[in-house]
Amino acid sequence: MAPTTDNAGYTADPGRARASLEALRAEIAKAVVGQDPAVTGLVVALLCRGHVLLEGVPGVAKTLLVRALASALELDTKRVQFTPDLMPSDITGSLVYDARTAEFSFQPGPVFTNLLLADEINRTPPKTQSSLLEAMEERQVTVDGTPRPLPDPFLVAATQNPVEYEGTYPLPEAQLDRFLLKLTIPLPSRQEEIDVLTRHADGFNPRDLHAAGVRPVAGPADLEAARAAVAKTAISPEITAYVVDICRATRESPSLTLGVSPRGATALLATARAWAWLTGRDYVIPDDVKALALPTLRHRVHLRPEAEMEGVTADSVITAILTHVPVPR
Repeated sequence: MAPTTDNAGYTADPGRARASLEALRAEIAKAVVGQDPAVTGLVVALLCRGHVLLEGVPGVAKTLLVRALASALELDTKRVQFTPDLMPSDITGSLVYDARTAEFSFQPGPVFTNLLLADEINRTPPKTQSSLLEAMEERQVTVDGTPRPLPDPFLVAATQNPVEYEGTYPLPEAQLDRFLLKLTIPLPSRQEEIDVLTRHADGFNPRDLHAAGVRPVAGPADLEAARAAVAKTAISPEITAYVVDICRATRESPSLTLGVSPRGATALLATARAWAWLTGRDYVIPDDVKALALPTLRHRVHLRPEAEMEGVTADSVITAILTHVPVPR
């Protein structure tokens, strides 16, 4: 099939699409210092039509990261600050009465975008948190019985603060399972922090990405071509069995009360496939599964209280499982 071109002039060619998505790191680095794993995770989520939970302390550029990604992909982005008094209609939109026409018209909410940054999602009650579930799963919003489709691509990047839990509403396991990846945003290294301060001293304005030199390096057609290529990436029966064995091992771990569901196994297979394609292969190998196991599975397991008191973490349990599950040859 010959490459096609979209309205923005981007060629829908798999080879060019891979090169363009790889160029995202350099483009986003003009605004965000470091955080390459988070950038890769967001790209993987876009390729898999999934969503991302970003966890990190305030001030590590989570918002800037999503805005820079949207600019480099020329996608629309909106941000919602989740608060205890936020209502579901503040996210999805609502019907507004027009006195001139004596009719109700739909006013779209911020969820009608390509990249939605749900900032501090655990600070709003479950009723408002759940307003995102239909959007995340069905790619639509139903208001007054009428379903309204969301734009494509559509990605929710939700953030939560891992150190302050007062006044928060932890996400239930069923909702956590809707996120394809959970990415941890670490504090920068000493040199990276020096680079951040140097940029600000030189006049960098995080609210003006255009002045920082961030330019679109890929477009919707590139993303669509990449998704089509990912779908053709070969998965052997041995790799499928390897993914299943890893997920089943979490259900048998003495440190966990909840293991990975079949949905989690499907997610791991999908993210490994996307990672294989991004690294230049048209087939999946065990290392691809290992590379995406932690971000794909860490939020899908639940620790026993006694294990948590002993300092065991979800990451350490999954890492131990990866060590013990036989790797196919």
